[in-house]
Amino acid sequence: MNDKVVMPVWTFGLFIVLMNTTMFNVSIPSIIRDIDVSASLGSWIISSYSIGYALSTMIYSRLSDVLPIRRLLMLGLVILGLASVFGIFATSFQALLFARIAQSAGAGVTAGLGLVIASRYIPYERRGRAISMISAGAAMAFGLGPIVGGLITEFIGWNGLFGFTSLVLLLLPVLLRLLPKEQPKPFRFDMLGAVLTVVNSVAILTAVTQRSFFWLAVGIISIAVHIWHLRRKNESFINPKLFAEPMYRKLLFVGFSILMINLGNLFIMPLVLANLFRDSPLMIGLMIAPGAVLSAFLTRYVGRLIDRYGNIRVLIIGHVILTLVLIVFWSILDASPAVLLFGYLFFSPAASASLSSLNNETSRILPSNLIGSGMGFMQLTQFFGGSFSVAFCGMLLDYQKKSSLVHAYEFVYAVLIAVGVCSLLVLFRYLLSNHQSNSLPDNEARST
Repeated sequence: MNDKVVMPVWTFGLFIVLMNTTMFNVSIPSIIRDIDVSASLGSWIISSYSIGYALSTMIYSRLSDVLPIRRLLMLGLVILGLASVFGIFATSFQALLFARIAQSAGAGVTAGLGLVIASRYIPYERRGRAISMISAGAAMAFGLGPIVGGLITEFIGWNGLFGFTSLVLLLLPVLLRLLPKEQPKPFRFDMLGAVLTVVNSVAILTAVTQRSFFWLAVGIISIAVHIWHLRRKNESFINPKLFAEPMYRKLLFVGFSILMINLGNLFIMPLVLANLFRDSPLMIGLMIAPGAVLSAFLTRYVGRLIDRYGNIRVLIIGHVILTLVLIVFWSILDASPAVLLFGYLFFSPAASASLSSLNNETSRILPSNLIGSGMGFMQLTQFFGGSFSVAFCGMLLDYQKKSSLVHAYEFVYAVLIAVGVCSLLVLFRYLLSNHQSNSLPDNEARST
């Protein structure tokens, strides 16, 4: 496989898919007004996509252990493309919600299988550059999504957002030609395990986003049933061997923390710019975009640093920068919007570098037969961190209603700083327990 061609094309597809998340954030007021629904009901246009995207990422990654990547890619992109075409003509809430859920069912193929392809077909000494490219595409999508979404919504209408996403269909024939052919492996699909995974994820994410004790109870019960199922099933949908490895468990916590910090900051920054400095939505997007662009520009250098100095060093440096930027935001938040602009120039590349090194380290410690399920569950955990962060930060702001806006935002940043410090402590424990010089160089060596 020519990874110098495949990975840029794949990253562009991931960029479009993740833009599909952030573009709709700025269009929600227009959608609520046009289709005449409440704000709480309209929020499901965002949360339904996030939930479905996280689940489909896990499912495609798990299936890649036994089914050809080309077949899964065709299925995912066709579902995403057709759902996007349908969404162009949606005029009711029911049709719009169906289009978003259908989109999410196909969208996870890009996030899930991108890391699987890099882990399976790119040599370890070049893998850092490939994975950092994927992370940079994600950073660009998060940064440019609000700008593109605002422009499309203002000049074309929110239905035009679906038209932009349907461009992924153009990538399908290119990727099918470039990707290596694989043969399916015999397997028994754990349908009950897959259903329980869906129930676990939907219940917990719904409990967080809707702040519902009922769904929290459903989630806890379904997780207990799932644990019982894992203990009695030999070939389960989520491989229990993953959780027997303490190194993998530590990395899961770190992945959860990185996305919690990243999306928590991206949730608070626009509120600060809008409510403290009265910036318009377009100006807010322009304040975030430079950091995202710089992150993409630094991709090749971050990848080289990972390949040369190792994952953990880059991961720790990225964590330190993230935490320091949050401390600056917390200490002089109301000084000037320039503080947020320049702070995000450091924050976005650090977040991208942290995710790249984390995913590369995860691919390194996993044996080859667990790459699909292990990387998939890592992606699911990261999405949980992001979804939890947005809901949790919103809840913290609600509890601070009687405080001044500055104090409320500073309190949220203090919580995010605490998360960053805890994640750093876990990283240092990981480093002490598994020094890289004593680690085997690749998955094949570990599996033997």
